[in-house]
Amino acid sequence: MNLNIKAKQQATYDAIVVGSGISGGWAAKELTEKGLKVLMLERGRDIKHVTDYKTATLAPWEFEHRGRVSTMAREEYWANFRTGYTANEEHRHHFENDKENPYLETRRFDWIRGYHVGGRSLMWGRQSYRWNEADFEANAKEGLGTDWPIRYSDLAPWYDYVEKFAGISGARDGLDVLPDGNFLPPMQMNCVETKLKGDIESKFAGRNVIMGRTAHLTQPQAFHTELGRAACQFRNMCMRGCPYGAYFSTQSATLPAAEKTGNLTLLADSIVSEVIFDSKANKATGVRVINQNDPGDVKEYFAKIIFLNASAIPSTSILMNSKSDRFPNGMGNESDQLGRNIMDHHLAVGASGTFEGFEDKYYFGRRANGIYIPRYRNWGNDKRDYVRGFGYQGGASRESWGRGAGMPGFGAAFKEQISQPGAWNIGLGGFGEMVPNADNRFTLSKDQTDKWGLPLVVFDAAYGDNEKKMRIDMMNDAAEMLEAAGAKNINPYNDESKSPGIGIHEMGTARMGTSAKNSVLNKNNQVWGAENVYVTDGAAMTSASCVNPSLTYMALTARAADHAVKELKKQNV
Repeated sequence: MNLNIKAKQQATYDAIVVGSGISGGWAAKELTEKGLKVLMLERGRDIKHVTDYKTATLAPWEFEHRGRVSTMAREEYWANFRTGYTANEEHRHHFENDKENPYLETRRFDWIRGYHVGGRSLMWGRQSYRWNEADFEANAKEGLGTDWPIRYSDLAPWYDYVEKFAGISGARDGLDVLPDGNFLPPMQMNCVETKLKGDIESKFAGRNVIMGRTAHLTQPQAFHTELGRAACQFRNMCMRGCPYGAYFSTQSATLPAAEKTGNLTLLADSIVSEVIFDSKANKATGVRVINQNDPGDVKEYFAKIIFLNASAIPSTSILMNSKSDRFPNGMGNESDQLGRNIMDHHLAVGASGTFEGFEDKYYFGRRANGIYIPRYRNWGNDKRDYVRGFGYQGGASRESWGRGAGMPGFGAAFKEQISQPGAWNIGLGGFGEMVPNADNRFTLSKDQTDKWGLPLVVFDAAYGDNEKKMRIDMMNDAAEMLEAAGAKNINPYNDESKSPGIGIHEMGTARMGTSAKNSVLNKNNQVWGAENVYVTDGAAMTSASCVNPSLTYMALTARAADHAVKELKKQNV
């Protein structure tokens, strides 16, 4: 009996954080800095900062297949290959093998995962934008989904807080549709982008071309360098892992901050299968964990507070698996919204072209960023036959020596030709909002399991009529703006073969709301009926906006951690 008590004490912490990606890293940082002893559980392998970025400094000719996707990768990384950009051998080892980690599809969903310490914070696109006031009000005004239980004013101070620590470069553009933030100096547009900005803003009222706001250190502050971070080197090899710590990731920022406190214990290869709920105490007491390398090795860990930050689908799957007398259909699922309302951003639509002139101009380095055109549709006096809107990410660049692979020619003259910069190309790619729909969902298979005995995820989601109508504008507007700026050889495109998941921004499967009848989480990201369990990753989102969501995950997590510690001190959780 004494041995059992001692073992439980050794497995007990003040807080448990499940997942080590963008939101999990923030949860660990905030909770440890507030004095809590925290156990962080990561289902995948450990990846150490700098030393484990195996391809970070390799030249193109040092890759076996010169960076191309091999036949093996096409077969084993089949969901990654669908996206067109995650099965590349430069960074494929940071993405999950789909053959070893299968899932099922009633309707197609491109599920892109990163099961390792740092999660997708090592590979994310780093575009970092605040939501605006209307984003939090749209569901209620339009009668879609359910109302957000918070507003922009609730999150604004937390945006300030996380932007400062993460290091977001950007300009203060003074736009209501895209609120300004706590920025480091912005990166700079090149000459063609500057011309595009002038032409679009002078010819299209209400449209703005700004520099992308991105989580790269352009002017590191003392608290950045104290963690070992340095300025962006303009290498644009970010998904390989940044040995300079220039972009925000768990490894470069939140993990060293949490470790600095002495309050963090990190366990990799630890798959959380469920949250343990004590019906008598009416609260969660811990989690059950499967050893990734030995499925028969199952342990339990205990804590007063639990943060689920495994990303939208895994965090929701854990809640689905957490059944008890109190929660027969999954933890917090009185509303039957668990697993529903899958949202992503729809893309693969826009236009590209070429630009004549400026042959005597070039740019510095390989900027890991582009230009951004904030939403202007269904904004102000603009009204369309669909709701919500979209923005564009894009940029201009000159063709490099790689163009020689598809060109005829040989010899000295050919080599001289491709040693010089080629033509200017320009592109605008749309990012559109996907609205919540309860029929877009995932469930857990009743008869198929993975190698750890956990039920396989079954996706059943698709774009709706609203997204399809929006895409027509996304394509036509892009072509129209490029034409107005003087681009040539304009190529409008709308790839309708793409499916949800392509944006790698899955959201909404355990949404926040105003009551247990319409949601899984309350205004503080607590699970209804199990208020010592918090979910602050993409699962919590009630709508999607049209901007990249990771900055909002950071703000929600910092806010929830602050709430959790205050409630713990009050003995309310």
